[in-house]
Amino acid sequence: MRVLHVIQRYYPYLGGAERYVQEISERLVADGHQVDLVTTDAWDWEHFWYPNKKRVDIAEETLAGVHIRRYPVRHIPVFPSISPRLRRVMMWLSTAHAPQSILWQLAEQSPRVPDLQRALRNTASRYDLIHATNILFDSMDKAAFDLARAQKIPFVFTPFVHLGEKQSDWLQKFYTMRHQLALMTQSDCVFVQTKREADFLQARGIAASKTILLGMGVTPSEISGGDAARFRARYNIRNPIVLFVGAVAYDKGATHLLEAMKRLWADGVDATLVLAGPAREPFLAFIDQQDDDVRKRCVLPGMVVGDDKRDLFAAANLFAMPSRSDAFGIVYLESWVCGLPVIGADAGGVPDVIDDGVDGFLVPFGDTVILAERIRRLLNDPALAQKMGERGKAKVLARFTWDRVYEDVLANYRRLVEQRV
Repeated sequence: MRVLHVIQRYYPYLGGAERYVQEISERLVADGHQVDLVTTDAWDWEHFWYPNKKRVDIAEETLAGVHIRRYPVRHIPVFPSISPRLRRVMMWLSTAHAPQSILWQLAEQSPRVPDLQRALRNTASRYDLIHATNILFDSMDKAAFDLARAQKIPFVFTPFVHLGEKQSDWLQKFYTMRHQLALMTQSDCVFVQTKREADFLQARGIAASKTILLGMGVTPSEISGGDAARFRARYNIRNPIVLFVGAVAYDKGATHLLEAMKRLWADGVDATLVLAGPAREPFLAFIDQQDDDVRKRCVLPGMVVGDDKRDLFAAANLFAMPSRSDAFGIVYLESWVCGLPVIGADAGGVPDVIDDGVDGFLVPFGDTVILAERIRRLLNDPALAQKMGERGKAKVLARFTWDRVYEDVLANYRRLVEQRV
């Protein structure tokens, strides 16, 4: 097969969606298929909105056999941060039943990637199947869909719908505007990560026959076996470590995690908070406002990969990411592989990943009191922490590996291509 993948970012950035596409792409190539991938030049998430953030300079390259083309995010010079504001306008217009044509016109400006859209419209390449990812980048997805229809080939979609908190539909609305739902409805196959996401989309008109529950995965050998002492020596840490890995931002629960740790530190709990991953500007401003005693108890190593990441997980005592903006959360799987108990928020797709009280804890998003108590309990009861970590590891090995995910993806790719022949 010759396959085109479309995603907002790709390696060297290693977020959950990016890793998902990379694992599928590289396995396809290893099996003898051809994979082209188009993406943007963004590295920092904020680069989609602001021109001075980190980007990837290499426009075209081949990595592990995957041919990658990166197209620039364009910014309006006089108002570079207009994109997130337009998203809010689009959400209001969708609720007000504005024509989909208007929503699609606004989507092309938030963010702006005209070169990528033009390249897809004018491509001379022929494909057997196109797979696009992330409904937030709907203008890119629509360009991929239009190409699939022009070539009369299957269009596969992984929307990564973020369901947010149970008591609020605010976050959902950014992923389920009328034009976005229409695109998902017209797709030949929609890969979802959890049963909650599947039920949610089916209730909004996405056919159950098109909805494939896929999940996410890890390769256990890539994350386990780290040197805990090496990480601790590097940062001079001797006490227990509470670990967070991801975008260090409010929606991911980083702010609430720090507030919970402040409660514990005030009660005399001795632990270090490690917040690994790219830190967003609002969080950096927040931590700068803390007193010296709080800041010295926090370690922000930035993006951690390879041996450094293995060492980090080996050194930790528990993992906590009480996020409201995760469709699944690969980092919970990575933590379990390393025998760690986990704490997540009762939001998004995470309740389908963590079995509360069995292999980790679920807490209400933003509730720093309950979060602090769950952390305290795991730190004070090493036997419970170990048991939860072991249960989580067994679940990962049985259900959540990239090999298993890829088998399901490949089977569905082949089924869709054969149906079109």
